[in-house]
Amino acid sequence: MDQRRSPSASERKRDPERTRALLLEAAAAEFGAKGYAATRTTDIAARAGVNKQLISYYFGGKEGLYKEIATSWHTSAAEMASTEQPLDQVLAGFVHTTLTDQGRLWAWSNLAGDSPPVDEAFLRTQVDQLRGRQAAGELPADLDPGFLLLALMAAAAAPLTLRQTAGQITGEDPATPEFAQRYADQLALLVRHLSGRT
Repeated sequence: MDQRRSPSASERKRDPERTRALLLEAAAAEFGAKGYAATRTTDIAARAGVNKQLISYYFGGKEGLYKEIATSWHTSAAEMASTEQPLDQVLAGFVHTTLTDQGRLWAWSNLAGDSPPVDEAFLRTQVDQLRGRQAAGELPADLDPGFLLLALMAAAAAPLTLRQTAGQITGEDPATPEFAQRYADQLALLVRHLSGRT
C-alpha cells in the first residue's frame, strides 16, 4: 500500500486538521519553489491531494494561506531565537532553516518583493531581543541592533541566497546538511568572537 496517497474525500471530512496541514505543507513547498506571485492555488491543491476550493474554505484564499505559513514560521522562529539560548546557537539554528521550504519561501519573498507583508512585528521583536542581549552584555553596546539583525540574517541565509558563490568559495555543496553544519559552526564561532566568549 502506498503510504503517500492522498486522503479520500471522506477522510478529509473526518480530519480537517490533517487537510489544513497538507495544504500548509504543500503551499510552503510551492511558495518556496516559485515565489508568491508565480504560485497557483491549483498547484498547491494538487500537491496536497485536495480540492482547490478547500484553500478558500480553510484560509480565505492564497494570501490567507501565505499569512498562516508566516504566522507558523514566526512562532517557531521566536522559539529558536529565545533569549534563553546564546546568540551563537540561535544563529546556527537559523542556518539550518535555509535547507527547508520555509527558508526558500523567505528568500523568494525578499528577492521578488511580491508577497504580503507579514514580518514587521516579528522582526521588531527580534531587534528588541538583540537590544536586550546588549543590555545583558552579550553583545557590544555600540552596535545598532537593527543593522546587526540584518547582518546576522543575511549571514545565516548565505548558503541559500549565495549558493553558487558559497560553492565556489568552499568547493562544497551548500545544499547539504553537512555544509550547513560546518557553516553554522563557523558563524557561531564568529558570534562568540563578537561577544567576547571565545
